[in-house]
Amino acid sequence: MSASQLYDNHGRPLNYLRLAVTDRCNLRCFYCMPEEGIKYLPKKQLLTFEEIERLITLLAEMGISKVRLTGGEPFVRTDLMSLIRRIVSIEGINDVHLTTNGILTGPYIPELKSLGIASVNLSLDTLDRERFKTITRRDEFEKTWTTLQQLLRVQIPVKINAVVMDGKNIDDILPLVELTRQHPVSVRFIEEMPFNGEGNHYASLPWTYKKILELIRSHYPMLERLPDPPHSTSTNYKIPGHAGDIGIIAAFSRTFCGTCNRIRITAQGVLKTCLYDEGVLNIKNLMREGRSDDEIKAELLKSFSNRPKDGFEAEERRSGTPAIESMSTIGG
Repeated sequence: MSASQLYDNHGRPLNYLRLAVTDRCNLRCFYCMPEEGIKYLPKKQLLTFEEIERLITLLAEMGISKVRLTGGEPFVRTDLMSLIRRIVSIEGINDVHLTTNGILTGPYIPELKSLGIASVNLSLDTLDRERFKTITRRDEFEKTWTTLQQLLRVQIPVKINAVVMDGKNIDDILPLVELTRQHPVSVRFIEEMPFNGEGNHYASLPWTYKKILELIRSHYPMLERLPDPPHSTSTNYKIPGHAGDIGIIAAFSRTFCGTCNRIRITAQGVLKTCLYDEGVLNIKNLMREGRSDDEIKAELLKSFSNRPKDGFEAEERRSGTPAIESMSTIGG
């Protein structure tokens, strides 16, 4: 199959893989997992680096060209850099990205730059140390902030991911917008989702993408709408004169499903063709059963040809289990 011909059953191209390298994390964020954490998988249940390399190679042959490594927190996985070195050399993979909380990232930034990492998404929900401690249940703000400064210094493109939480960090929306005045960062405000291992915090979502936008526009009436890149999950804006820009992601409202080009693979090797499904194919089992590359590709294509049209349909297909698993087990 030509690398340009991977489509799902709704005619949407698939070229973007989000792969979790671990379910472990060194934070306990309010919106991601319970305070006591989650039950982590034994290492033998995670994909090995060799299995990850094989899987990405197969997907590259099918048409995947962009890879984002997520977790959990990717840098808690021992020797992550050796995996990144392998991935950037895979034929057909044009862009490798990372999502991280930044706490362990700093020492690796020079090599990430030399390897050509395309961008880093940095999880940073507040600029206030005490609120950071409340949200993440860890006192690590300074490390994340230092990582942001280091990334900007070496000119690795940075997107700040801020989950908007009622009663937690609403006072941080405008200060985060102000970051774009002097810094060439993209600050992306994300609707809170139910994936915290406990269920919804609220009976309904108080801070929808519309409400977030209204607040920002009320303080920055010159806010300009930007053209969205193909398959963008965010609606994007810029304030004239600011170095950076702003995005708002309707992650709970799910307004972007019609152009979704991404698939997810969890740390235990389970394929998710939608964030809201419960996993549709255990690729790790196929590999450990000794299936050939062609057999694995056939199973992948079968899953891609039965993809839900949106997150609501994916949620309806779940076998009686609500979508409340921790984002750390899904792959952020």
